[in-house]
Amino acid sequence: MSQADVLRGRDGTVNAVAPGPTATPLFLQGEDEETVQRMARMNPSERLGTPEGAAEVVSFLAGPGRRVNGQVICASGGAA
Repeated sequence: MSQADVLRGRDGTVNAVAPGPTATPLFLQGEDEETVQRMARMNPSERLGTPEGAAEVVSFLAGPGRRVNGQVICASGGAA
């Protein structure tokens, strides 16, 4: 039985959020300012993501819209 069969008819969705570089204490630990700035410039917004930004994507997926299913949402600020 596949995973899709297990969820079939249960109104469940399965998605994932793939955040890019995110400014958290663990991520920043031991990184020099030059490296942090270089990573921030990797995307069009020229800043690191935040945990709150990733949480907004999770909130969207957990919201009332049930048509997004089986997706990996890349929340990287446009970084390739």
